[in-house]
Amino acid sequence: MNSILNNDSKIYIAGHKGMVGSACWRALKSKGYNNLIGFSSKELDLRNQKEVFDLLKREKPDAIIDAAARVGGILANSTYPYEFLMDNMLIQNSLIKAAHELDIKKFIFLGSSCIYPKMASQPLKEEYLLTGPLEETNQWYAIAKISGVKLIQALREQYNRDYVSLMPTNLYGPGDNYDLETSHVLPAMIRKFHEAKLNGHSDVVLWGSGTPKREFLHVDDLARAVVFAIENKLEESLYNVGSGSEISIKDLAKLVQDIVGHKRDIVWDKSKPDGTPRKLMNSSKLKKLGWKSLIKLNEGVTREIINISNR
Repeated sequence: MNSILNNDSKIYIAGHKGMVGSACWRALKSKGYNNLIGFSSKELDLRNQKEVFDLLKREKPDAIIDAAARVGGILANSTYPYEFLMDNMLIQNSLIKAAHELDIKKFIFLGSSCIYPKMASQPLKEEYLLTGPLEETNQWYAIAKISGVKLIQALREQYNRDYVSLMPTNLYGPGDNYDLETSHVLPAMIRKFHEAKLNGHSDVVLWGSGTPKREFLHVDDLARAVVFAIENKLEESLYNVGSGSEISIKDLAKLVQDIVGHKRDIVWDKSKPDGTPRKLMNSSKLKKLGWKSLIKLNEGVTREIINISNR
């Protein structure tokens, strides 16, 4: 699994200002990579295939990390299904097509654990893809990402491309989205408890029953997996990336509440959807190759609460 890249190799990170992209940038910098490039949405519309092709032809990167996506939680997915499906397909298709046609050596496609069927056996294995119906509340994003996974697989099989898909579990960490309209469960929870504490310890209302279980991975651990995939020639097209630990939403709320120091009640609004009942990834394939998560949930959540408190 020897690397074809060195510290001077040019690596383009699409979505370099986002949570995942900025974590990849930090991780690569820390390992001595000094030729990283990224472009803002004002400089490059990733949905525009010609713009993407022309830029990559000019820049000639040795590797691409696709950390660009339209993302959001249950509410955002349900409100904007067309945009979640179309924008994500356009972004990934522009990048993957240009990478292949310009003979770019490495491509890391980043997706999400929501690609797997809603009722699939746990923990989720890579081979469970397309074996059952998706979770309805995020199917639009999932279908877009599945098409990207299959594009990567097709290029490997048909053209022997050294392209890989990494499917992380639920992510959190620096640069997370704390907008209550579009955020995922953990940052939304952190913000709600933080603001409730500031408002004299008012009650906190959370969606659902609290019974679903979720796995969380710090974004810096994902970034290390991306660097691992960049530096090694992996034998398969799809790898799960997870911590291997799960927690119920109710226990997660108690964890956040305790770290924040919130003193009042948690009210569960059971009229709101729970989403997938359980989602734990089997990340043994990548772990057997040498990667593992390092940041425990307590530590990572504490860091984020300190960050949001200092804003």
